[in-house]
Amino acid sequence: MFNPDDPLAPLKPAFTEAWHAQVLAMADTMVKAGHFNAADWAEALGVALKAADADGQDDNEATYYACALSALETLSARHGGISQADQTARKAAWKAAYLRTPHGKPVTL
Repeated sequence: MFNPDDPLAPLKPAFTEAWHAQVLAMADTMVKAGHFNAADWAEALGVALKAADADGQDDNEATYYACALSALETLSARHGGISQADQTARKAAWKAAYLRTPHGKPVTL
């Protein structure tokens, strides 16, 4: 919906899930901390988006989130000291924790 008090505001939230926005917040935090710069982020995100388009993926929120996450993971491995192996291990640990956690309970490692 148009906001007359802020005409440049998006018409709707960029993400319907708040946790999707965390990937952009993390990228912003890493830029501000000097792990990589905004140009690196723009390039990595552009590469991921072009690859998704070439693969015929739909232009939607889920694809954009996946591309943003891929870009962040790539830059984290390249500049943030978090190797691909460490990322893979951490993802596996979180998946295992999620699968063993009863519905409605907090997931912990």
